[in-house]
Amino acid sequence: MKAVFRLLKLLVALLLLLIVAATCWVAWFTQQPVRLPPAPYELVLKHGSSLNAIARQMTNEGVLSEPWTFIALVRAQGRAGDIKAGNYALREGMTHYDLFLMITDGVTTQRSITFIEGWTFRQMRDALNRNEDVRHLSMAMTDQEILRQIGAKESIAEGLFFPDSYHFDSGMSDLEILKRAYEMMQRRLAKSWENRAPGLPYGSPYEALIMASIIEKETGLASERPQIASVFLNRIKLGMRLQTDPTVIYGLGEHFDGNLRKRDLTQDTAYNTYTRDGLPPTPIAMPGGAAIEAALHPAQSKALYFVGKGDGSHAFSTNLDDHNRAVRRYQLGRN
Repeated sequence: MKAVFRLLKLLVALLLLLIVAATCWVAWFTQQPVRLPPAPYELVLKHGSSLNAIARQMTNEGVLSEPWTFIALVRAQGRAGDIKAGNYALREGMTHYDLFLMITDGVTTQRSITFIEGWTFRQMRDALNRNEDVRHLSMAMTDQEILRQIGAKESIAEGLFFPDSYHFDSGMSDLEILKRAYEMMQRRLAKSWENRAPGLPYGSPYEALIMASIIEKETGLASERPQIASVFLNRIKLGMRLQTDPTVIYGLGEHFDGNLRKRDLTQDTAYNTYTRDGLPPTPIAMPGGAAIEAALHPAQSKALYFVGKGDGSHAFSTNLDDHNRAVRRYQLGRN
């Protein structure tokens, strides 16, 4: 029995020695610098990767010499479930412990995507689908399914998203980005609607959004947007049709080849404001903040017409005779 007891004591001592040695090894490991590949180096951790898979990835990429000590470090800290997907910029001289804190605290380098004023929702979806840093969940969804997923009440997606640059961690889903853009538009539109000018002929903020989308497509000059808004609102108040080309083009859809013809202006669609009264049924693009402000704070004028001068600006007229003269001058090249 004494021999067995001595053997057990020896085994316990050896186990304690191993535990102390392992602890010392991990402690030493935490303070060692990370082995970085040639700079600049960015570590990309994908959603759904396990601790073991991440440690093997860092070993394969030359960041770790072997995966097991790093795995032990993370598990000893009880943070195996805290590792966050994303892009991480590893710096020269950082230790393994620095690396551990970085990926468990989620200190990522952010990506960005920009949605341009005047884009359609289809263009917006194309930009998301092409972005390799985005986790694509909506590719196979219809527009209506996307709206349901992000909690939107509307049934048509056009114009509901605010054009801006959105920063995100690599691996964020397209639905999350769309939800942010949708909520941003809701906030911006609600604020502008609350402070709108009196006497405007809109029945709802959505109608103002439709007008803002038309203004957005009609001019790229911020200084002209309130004047463009004034023309359209003056027409509505007089019972005139809007007669704006961008709505016709939108209604033609994929049939539009870049050249708007006279027959297109007479082809009736829900968006042809030459053949139909009032506003089209939905926005025709994403309006920016300036276009929304113009729709809700138009210039005070009696203008009813405008024509492009050929330099991006427009000539405004209060009557048809003056408008026809402006057309001859700027469009037909005659005095």
